[in-house]
Amino acid sequence: MTRPRKRSFKIRGHRTSLSLEEPFWKALREIAEGEKKPLAQLVADIDSARDASASGLSGSIRIFVLEHYRQRAGEKLGS
Repeated sequence: MTRPRKRSFKIRGHRTSLSLEEPFWKALREIAEGEKKPLAQLVADIDSARDASASGLSGSIRIFVLEHYRQRAGEKLGS
C-alpha cells in the first residue's frame, strides 16, 4: 500500500488539503472523468453531501469511492 499523498483544493472559497493513498486518488479521478466533472468539483460535491460530524473529508472520499465501485459491481452482478 502506498503512503498517503497530500493535495490541496479550494472548496466553497476555502483551501483545504486532503491526504489519500494513490489508489484512491486514481479511483477518484476515474469517477470524476466518468461524471464529466473536474476533480475539484467532485471533491466539493462529496464535501457538501457528507455529515461533517461523522468523519473527515478524506474518510468521506474513501467511503464514496468504495460505495461507487460496490454499486457498479452490484449492477454488473444484477445484469
